[in-house]
Amino acid sequence: MPKENFELLVKQTRTHRRFKQDQAITTDQLQSLIELARLSGSARNCQPWQYALVNDPALCDKIFPHLGWAGYLSEWKGPASGERPAAYILCLLNQNWLKGTDKEAHFDLGIASQNMLLGATSQQLSGCRIGAFSPKLADLFTLPDHLKLELVIALGAPAENVVLEEMASPDQVKYWRDENQVHHVPKRPISEIIINVDLR
Repeated sequence: MPKENFELLVKQTRTHRRFKQDQAITTDQLQSLIELARLSGSARNCQPWQYALVNDPALCDKIFPHLGWAGYLSEWKGPASGERPAAYILCLLNQNWLKGTDKEAHFDLGIASQNMLLGATSQQLSGCRIGAFSPKLADLFTLPDHLKLELVIALGAPAENVVLEEMASPDQVKYWRDENQVHHVPKRPISEIIINVDLR
């Protein structure tokens, strides 16, 4: 893949929180994203993550009330009916497969989930990684004790525009929406994130 194409894919892989709810996501599409997660690197190669795929509308409706959506948009309670996710991937830590630490496993999940979101973007889909959810969410399912729900990935065809902005000051990290409901995300300039280090 040419460098320019990959850079464009990364730029387009943004967090979306509003979707075209009536545009279904097939089980084959979800499985193709899990294949990208499966191919990810893993500390000690223990590959401790398993995934539950949800694209049944009735079950999606049951999952939705348990999710938190946007910490910086305190007045917004999440997407309205018609703009909710069409599917979810539940990321489950298999503690029987864990060889290292939880910290290492969460590094693995960061890699795997980014691969899934890159793959979603390549299919004209988008997603939102959600770590803020009610403990009652896991109670919807009959999970064995060794599986721990750690992350929910909401998926759908995006129904909002997300743009990147140059960060105006080092503490201006909050995303916001303008009067046209365009979602703005500030990013630190590259000049501030590359540093020189000297040997002692």
